[in-house]
Amino acid sequence: MNKQKTKNLAFMSLFIAIEILMVMVPFLGFIPVGPLRATTLHIPVIIAGIVLGKEKGAGIGLVFGLSSLIMNTIQPTVTSFVFSPFISGSILSAFIAIVPRVLIGYVAGLIYELLKGKNETIAMIVGSFLGAMTNTILVLGGIYVIFGSQYASAIGQDFSALLPYLLGIITTNGIVEAIVGTIIAVMVSRILIKMN
Repeated sequence: MNKQKTKNLAFMSLFIAIEILMVMVPFLGFIPVGPLRATTLHIPVIIAGIVLGKEKGAGIGLVFGLSSLIMNTIQPTVTSFVFSPFISGSILSAFIAIVPRVLIGYVAGLIYELLKGKNETIAMIVGSFLGAMTNTILVLGGIYVIFGSQYASAIGQDFSALLPYLLGIITTNGIVEAIVGTIIAVMVSRILIKMN
């Protein structure tokens, strides 16, 4: 039992270090795509949720969320106000930056936990995909509901065109991000589960 706790602590430290490294290396964790920043930071969160469980996955998601808030505060773009309460003046920006990211690891871990008894590989695939889509849908949905008109103005869109614009991101970039994340997460999770 003590040995397992030590191993889990080592894995947690490793995942936190990977998240921080990905944030610090330009174009690795946050990739500028127009007014948005695409991200690969969800991948370690998904893996942590599957390998270490939903609570620890949520903890690594918290690191992702806080790093998003910090990055958008110290290196702002035209849309950074949706992720930084220091720019927007609204605590709801912290909600968008943090809550969806925490839920990535929780959802991935929970789905894996529920399905692994039937088929471990399918459980990893479904958990990974739904974890990634949780982030995309909640972030873009939060932007629309909380900051819709300001966000539309910031990207030079009419508010009436914002919903189709965001749905387009979900169905293109969001799904591609989820598929790539799923492939990587499943390959790495299989290895780490054997080690854990």
